[in-house]
Amino acid sequence: MPGDREDLLTEAAFGEAYSDDLFEHGWSWSTQPGDDWFGRYAFRNTHGSYKPHVWAGFRWEYMREFVEPKVREVLDRFIDTLFWHGLEDATGAGSGLPERPCTWDADLLLWCPPDQVPLLAGWWRQAKTHLEILREPFIQHAAEPGGRIGTFESFADLLTDWGEVVTEAEGRGWGIVGLRC
Repeated sequence: MPGDREDLLTEAAFGEAYSDDLFEHGWSWSTQPGDDWFGRYAFRNTHGSYKPHVWAGFRWEYMREFVEPKVREVLDRFIDTLFWHGLEDATGAGSGLPERPCTWDADLLLWCPPDQVPLLAGWWRQAKTHLEILREPFIQHAAEPGGRIGTFESFADLLTDWGEVVTEAEGRGWGIVGLRC
C-alpha cells in the first residue's frame, strides 16, 4: 500500500535505528538487525535542508553558459537530478531520465529506481574529472561570499556528496530517495 511505503520510508530515514546525529555529514547505517536494505546520507553543511540544492542550481545557471559545451552537457545531466528533476517549479537542463509520478504523499525531492542509478553514477564518473574546470567560471559568474553555496568549494562539495550517494547506491544495487527534511 502506498501509505505503508511512506511510513516505512520515513522510519528508515528518520527513525530511532541510528546512533548518530541526523545531520552529521556522510553515511549513517541502521543499528537494527536486518536493516541493511537502506542507508542515510547527510550532505555537507546542509543541516537537512534542501535549500542548498536549490541555491547550487542557481549558481549553476549563473555560470553554465561560460562552461565549455562538452563539460556543460555532462554536468547538466548529472546536476539535473540533484537540483531540478522532479521539482514542479524547475525547468531542468535535461538528464533525459523519465518523469516518475509518486504514488504516495511523501515530501520527495526525487526518487530514482535501481535500474537508473548506474546511469547517474556514470555521469558522476565523467563529471568529477571536470570539477576543477568549473572553479574559474564559478568565481567569475556565480560566487556570492557569505551566501548559500556562495563559494566554489561549497558548490563542489555538494556535487561530490551527490556523487558519493550515486556511487554507493550503484555498488549496492539500490535506488535513491531524496526527502525534504
